[in-house]
Amino acid sequence: MKKVLLLTAALLLTLVAQAESFPDITVAQLKSAIAAKQVTLLDVNGTESWKAGHIPGAVDYKTSQAKLATVLPKDKGALIVAYCGGPKCNAYAAAAKAAKDLGYTNVKHLSAGISGWKTAGEKTASGS
Repeated sequence: MKKVLLLTAALLLTLVAQAESFPDITVAQLKSAIAAKQVTLLDVNGTESWKAGHIPGAVDYKTSQAKLATVLPKDKGALIVAYCGGPKCNAYAAAAKAAKDLGYTNVKHLSAGISGWKTAGEKTASGS
């Protein structure tokens, strides 16, 4: 009976995780979107981390969460990219889901996160 319950719980967790998954965007694709000014970035690493270094143009999700609708573009088809620390970080999902819940249809995830951005040799911006 325990095995059946564990298997059922694992299956449910998998289904929940898949239900809230967002397509990935690579660092190269994100760079192109930034250069074309076709993306809104949501940094979910927390305010102190955002202040220390974020992808240029990224919004600090923590301080913008309550007013997210005013931070995002009017076009619900606009590209929104959420990111956090790196490939094993799932904090991005809160921002991605919030954008989706506001009706945005082109929400993606930079799974490389800020660590992958830096590893790729890309510059960061600091905030105040």
